This record gives sequence, C-alpha cells and structure tokens, in this order.
Amino acid sequence: MAHHNGPRKKTRYKLKKALRKRGIPPVTSVIQTFEIGERVHIVCEPSIQKGMPHRRFHGKTGTVLGQRGRAWMLQIRDGDARKVVIARSQHLKAQR
Repeated sequence: MAHHNGPRKKTRYKLKKALRKRGIPPVTSVIQTFEIGERVHIVCEPSIQKGMPHRRFHGKTGTVLGQRGRAWMLQIRDGDARKVVIARSQHLKAQR
C-alpha cells in the first residue's frame, strides 16, 4: 500500500475554493505587510501551496512576531501551548 499521510490529507472541503473564486488571488495579497504585534487570521489560500501553514492552523488567529524572508512568523495558542507558525502573506488576513 502507498503512504497516504501527506500534509494536505483530509482537506477536501477545507482547502476548496468556491466556484467563482477560483484562480490566483490578487497581487495585493502578496505585497501586504503587517506590524509586529498585529493580530492576523490564518486563512489558507489553496491555489498557492508555497508558504502554506499546516491545515490544523486554518481559521486560527495569531500575533505577528516578525518577518522571515518573504514569510511572517506568528504566535498562536494551541490549547495551553504557544506555537510559532511561519506563513506567507497570501495565507494571512488582517484582523479588523
């Protein structure tokens, strides 16, 4: 049997876009910047796999710790633990 435990397993509905939302996102999602300490939502963009955080963090809200290359470091709470998630800006939305 093949090994069926990839990073995108069990994401048939979680990483699916609506019919009219398909395709690549606008450039503004790539060039957005965040301030340190700002709160952002992690919303995975399925059309861009590079820099995508793990599926368990989809829908979580984190605090920006800093930037690492083109990606942003976020601190989120996972139960009682605090974790650092590295994600590109296409997968982040500023909290309003």
